[in-house]
Amino acid sequence: MAARTGRCNIYDTETGQALPDRIAHVQYPTAGGSAAWATDSKSIYYTRFPREGEKPEVDLDFYQQIYVHHLGTPDTADTYSLGREFPRIAEIELGTSRSGRWLLASVANGDGGEFAHYVRDLRGGDAARWRQVTHFEDGIKQVEIGCDDGTLYLRSVKDAPRGKVLRLPLNDTAKLKDVKEATVVVPESEAVIESITPTASWLYVSDLVGGPSRLRRFDLEGKDVRELPIPPNSGAGNLVPLEDRPEDNRVLFRETSYVAPDAWYLYTPSEHSLQKTALARTSPVDFSDIEVVREFATSKDGTKVPVNILRRKGTPLDGNNPTLLTAYGGYGISLRPEFNFTDRIWFDRGGIMAIANIRGGGEYGEAWHFGGNLTHKQNCFDDFAACAQYLIDHGYTNPSRLATEGGSNGGLLMGAFLTQHPELARAVVSHVGICDMLRVELDPNGAFNVTEFGTIKDPEQFKALYAYSPYHHVIDRTKYPAAFFLAGATDGRVNPANSRKMTARLQAATSSGRPILLRLSGNSGHGMGTALSERIAQEADVFAFLFDQLGVKK
Repeated sequence: MAARTGRCNIYDTETGQALPDRIAHVQYPTAGGSAAWATDSKSIYYTRFPREGEKPEVDLDFYQQIYVHHLGTPDTADTYSLGREFPRIAEIELGTSRSGRWLLASVANGDGGEFAHYVRDLRGGDAARWRQVTHFEDGIKQVEIGCDDGTLYLRSVKDAPRGKVLRLPLNDTAKLKDVKEATVVVPESEAVIESITPTASWLYVSDLVGGPSRLRRFDLEGKDVRELPIPPNSGAGNLVPLEDRPEDNRVLFRETSYVAPDAWYLYTPSEHSLQKTALARTSPVDFSDIEVVREFATSKDGTKVPVNILRRKGTPLDGNNPTLLTAYGGYGISLRPEFNFTDRIWFDRGGIMAIANIRGGGEYGEAWHFGGNLTHKQNCFDDFAACAQYLIDHGYTNPSRLATEGGSNGGLLMGAFLTQHPELARAVVSHVGICDMLRVELDPNGAFNVTEFGTIKDPEQFKALYAYSPYHHVIDRTKYPAAFFLAGATDGRVNPANSRKMTARLQAATSSGRPILLRLSGNSGHGMGTALSERIAQEADVFAFLFDQLGVKK
């Protein structure tokens, strides 16, 4: 699937040959695109955007709906299936049960974290009707269909901000039970339930404990709980049940850490054992001399904010180490431990890396997310500044040797940080960031963000947006840190004009004499799918900028 004017191409998996079927307008960076096969393998359910003439020009990147395509027919003959009543900023993901009987549609109300879910019995063919399982206000984040084809498992945050698991019967009757009648299978605990994966006999639950992961296994009644033996302080997820036999209870999952590359493991519940598979990355460099410490900074309102610090063992805390601090803080997205072998370049030159789990993310559940969205977005910036101050106060670095980096929503974080606290860092790197919060919703993808950031049409939300909008808070003759803005000319999610105008405004305003740079690439967009050569070039430029500004000589 490619851009809106592109199409979905279908291939014969046995021969590798492309079929003549072409489906247009199936994807755009706003809501993406999704597809799922019907049980007969002759029809495909897919999402598409309106075609010219179906909606006004300004709405052609919105109003995603579900259609059905029958192989061997033109896409102009495809039939509507579901979605006319969905909101303008709906984002649809399709999937099927393991048997292929049930089709599940997950519908997001923009990017703010509200979902509705629908099911359709594919045995009924074109005559089958959709049935709604959940509504946006129900607080259901995820729905999974059990292997028995008769049970729905739901991950809920309704009255449980860290998450709980519910169960509903799924049957042939026209009306499903209301979510309020669902049975609690796994109650809320101290950990955040991030995802659920049912198999024939077990229910696997992927948890977050402030950032690091935990995996638990329950029976289908929520009892006989066991914790999978994964390493501490690691990032684990992407659970995949083996699909060759529905009765197979084994699962694959991906595990990584800050100091070891990712690998896929096979868990066998009958033996409670893990087996590392051949699906494992290797690192060209050794990280055995790197240690990770997890500390907590105190934000402006007293909230304790985790900051994960990576350093070479024996690094002196003399306040003179080049240090790079990063965070994200949005959409309920959690920063789990991840491995990046290129960090070795930084460590070999005496550098320290710090990853902050600030509010707006999902590390501590819905309350942590809601504490940093809409009119509470300023908490994200306060948390990040507190982490920067913590690194300075505890001898890791000083403002002349501290740099910060973030991308997309994290790029917005960089803009807010440098305008609100220009004295705290020497250099700031912003990748594909949002800088003008008063105009962002005028771009196609910006409209999807109003459920996360708010809208200028709401008086209180307008005040909050204006209060931190980076572009509007650049002040003339201020000593700003050096800044490096990177943007992609083909970015369909964040308009590159944000980086261009922020660069120009800072260049005109700063009195520090430090460089304000813009790198605009014609070969990249928001980051996904960027060619390896371009990624290497971007990273090389970032390292060169940081080394120059922080005085890294060796």
